[in-house]
Amino acid sequence: MLLSYIIQAVLNSKFDRYSEEPLPLSGAEVAIKMLRDNGINDVKVTCVPGKLTDHYDPTTKTVNLSEAVYGSRSVAAAAVAAHECGHVIQHATGYAPLKLRSALVPVVSFANKTVQWILLLGVLMINVFPGLLWAGIALFALTTFFSFVTLPVEIDASMRATQWLEVTGITDYETTPMAKDALKWAAYTYVIAALGSLATLFYYIGIARRR
Repeated sequence: MLLSYIIQAVLNSKFDRYSEEPLPLSGAEVAIKMLRDNGINDVKVTCVPGKLTDHYDPTTKTVNLSEAVYGSRSVAAAAVAAHECGHVIQHATGYAPLKLRSALVPVVSFANKTVQWILLLGVLMINVFPGLLWAGIALFALTTFFSFVTLPVEIDASMRATQWLEVTGITDYETTPMAKDALKWAAYTYVIAALGSLATLFYYIGIARRR
């Protein structure tokens, strides 16, 4: 929890800092150009409220950029916009980890809604119905696996983003490292989430085994 707080604080600080570094294109313009450069013409770029709420929605084929990214002409905005377009390219090219992650979404969505209640009941009824706790552990293991599958998807999207920004000349020898740094700290949030999920999984397994 402490590491998660520290990384989130650093990420916000990096984003604020690199939002002050100017670039000629806005986040929306970067996204549109990256999509067109990769021959993708059926994905729209839209603006959504909030900060760091940027995401790609394959069901609606939209790259949704936060207000702080959509109209901002900065290194941070370009990095985030290009990263989200990296997911679009993954989807268009059939990137295997993304396909696996997408296949897991419906099951993980169900698991997220029920797993905490099953684990709670499993702990309370461990001496009466121990199988319930193991069922909860199995569901939680699925969400943990999903967290680790997410890591290569996010890292690959960031690599695609920074390479494209550099090749197109949108970022240069000074601003490319800034874009990489911003996306690196964003990736750390997923790493910590995955490790935290794994630690929690081991915790519940420990409870079940101590019985």
